[in-house]
Amino acid sequence: MFENKVVIVTGGAQGIGCSIAQKYVEQGANVVVADVAEPADATIHFIKTDVRSESDVQALMEQTAERFGTIDILINNAGKFVVTPPTELLLEIWDDIINTNLRSVFLCAREAAKYMNGGAIVSVASTRAFQSEPYTEAYAASKGGIVALTHALATSFAEKNITVNCISPGWIETGDYAKLREIDHAQHLSNRVGKPEDIARACLYLTHPENNFITGTNVTIDGGMTKKMLYEE
Repeated sequence: MFENKVVIVTGGAQGIGCSIAQKYVEQGANVVVADVAEPADATIHFIKTDVRSESDVQALMEQTAERFGTIDILINNAGKFVVTPPTELLLEIWDDIINTNLRSVFLCAREAAKYMNGGAIVSVASTRAFQSEPYTEAYAASKGGIVALTHALATSFAEKNITVNCISPGWIETGDYAKLREIDHAQHLSNRVGKPEDIARACLYLTHPENNFITGTNVTIDGGMTKKMLYEE
């Protein structure tokens, strides 16, 4: 169902975004990676994009539509993470996180929708939209905003037959999976830490045309961690 579909993946040069891009390539899609860094896979079309920039995002969508004729799927994956006590968090760092993680989702969705005739938008939020560790205010705010923006966009884009959903990953290991400890895996109800391909497969599911009854929702993919009651003994 993805043969010759046109898919844009922001932040697709590495980590989760890279896995998402590769999954769509395997399904026969025309994939465009939008990132500040070039992906290692030279077979994937690359457009250098700062997703914080309105002009960069507009150019991304225009160039993609000119090359492939349309845009079918947008995956908003680009993001940054910072751990800083709120009393020390500089406003420019706060703005950078919000602009990279949240404003980019609005910009990309707004501009992509101008070229889409139906299709799907999926944004990567986080379980940190619902629970937190200390000193993650900017990241939590940005990811919580994505969840809210998702149902708002789904409502607005319904008239264009564009589904809009988001995914909230838990611990997804993008480094050396073999170096994880047994306790890392055992604390999950799934008995393992997540992998980038877990998120990639969810993107395929949410953007499949037969699943267009799913819109405006958030899908948590965290091995069950947010469903555990944690009490110190």
